[in-house]
Amino acid sequence: MPIWLRKFTINQIIDFRKKEKKEYEKASKGESSTSTNMGDPIPDHMKEVFKQAERKASYSTQKAKK
Repeated sequence: MPIWLRKFTINQIIDFRKKEKKEYEKASKGESSTSTNMGDPIPDHMKEVFKQAERKASYSTQKAKK
């Protein structure tokens, strides 16, 4: 690998890690707009998803008896 390419690659990795660290610190401080509050009610469009997940399986998970 040529030296110029090695330096470029290392600098790209360093820049990426700095941005990643900055975003992580921003998210851990609570500045993220995508975080949800645990006390919020479930939206109507998600209630059906939870109902489907609560249904029991139509198959048996036990070993058949001989």
